[in-house]
Amino acid sequence: MLMPEIEEHKAKRNRGIYLLPNLFTTAALFSGFYAVLAAMNGKFEQAAIAIFVAMVLDGLDGRVARLTNTQTAFGAEYDSLSDMVAFGLAPALVMYAWSLQGLGKLGWMAAFIYTVGAALRLARFNTQIGTADKRYFQGLPSPAAAAILAASVWVSVDHDIQGDDVSILACVFTIGAGLLMVSNVRYSSFKEVDFKGKVPFFMIVVVALAFGVITVQPAVVLFLLFVGYALSGLVLTLFHLKRRKAERLAASQRDAHDADNSDDASGEES
Repeated sequence: MLMPEIEEHKAKRNRGIYLLPNLFTTAALFSGFYAVLAAMNGKFEQAAIAIFVAMVLDGLDGRVARLTNTQTAFGAEYDSLSDMVAFGLAPALVMYAWSLQGLGKLGWMAAFIYTVGAALRLARFNTQIGTADKRYFQGLPSPAAAAILAASVWVSVDHDIQGDDVSILACVFTIGAGLLMVSNVRYSSFKEVDFKGKVPFFMIVVVALAFGVITVQPAVVLFLLFVGYALSGLVLTLFHLKRRKAERLAASQRDAHDADNSDDASGEES
């Protein structure tokens, strides 16, 4: 007689959501929302920083869910929606308010291309979970694309560069980041890096120096870091294509060599 009550209790428990990881996701969503509000009020440096805060929170929610064994389908869907706001919509609107609106239709078209690229990138990523090579991302990850736009705005504001003066360059950055997200360019996911293993002592010194440099010039360092990451994918893809071409050429040469040997053997037998 107790079985229906137990099953009903389990069903009610399953309908709930885990609070801790979703708090981080909500905070990331709020950071993206705040970035848009800050840009609307002309506070572009605060808007850029808010996007980076969203990146940190987005990285924490997944780790917290895995550490506490609170991963759910709801959390995954909520995280995707949060990413769309924080890394898809917010960077495009911040860039548009800062620089692109002076270009008229070209400006809003560039912002829309970026937004659509982020949406398609997230949709493709969700459909490839469990089947894609975990060592690589297909296309530029949306947080990295958002970081490029946010850092470019941050650097410009720090150096008193007006958005209208670099509107064409901002347009190129926005469209380029959007297209890279939906491209087939491979990017390292760094998931094969063992952060729990032992490292030489000098690595701690390097990390400390890196934090020191970031503290002195955070905008410039972050900009160079994420632009370098975007370019690294192009280099990695070109290297991969070149290696595959060399392998195909070597295979065809081996096939031709084997065919010649077979013809020679046939001639000797006759």
